[in-house]
Amino acid sequence: MDNIKNQITSLFNTWNDALATGEPSQVAALYEKDAILLPTISNQVRHNHSEIEDYFVNFLSKGPQGKIDESNVRIFDQLAINSGIYTFTFNDGATVQARYTFVYRWNGDQWLITEHHSSQMPE
Repeated sequence: MDNIKNQITSLFNTWNDALATGEPSQVAALYEKDAILLPTISNQVRHNHSEIEDYFVNFLSKGPQGKIDESNVRIFDQLAINSGIYTFTFNDGATVQARYTFVYRWNGDQWLITEHHSSQMPE
């Protein structure tokens, strides 16, 4: 179980590395085809790769670098949840701390994001 928890924790690094490429399609590829994204800096719910990729065009233009501040991983058969708090630093020096939930589903080959919720801390 610890090995799977470590895999799930490392999926954030995979996602963050995809952000660093600046390529929205590389980020969207980590999501299932019908994944839901409730993004940090947009009021629009994203329902598929096309909409998710569209969100990341704007987000990646800001040069985000994420860092996990608190991570809580739970495993349920073919589903895994990683929720907690992360902080993004942007090219202009701005930072935003947000609550996050990644829900991953094992498709027999790899873990893909099926649900991702990110909301700025309500300070």
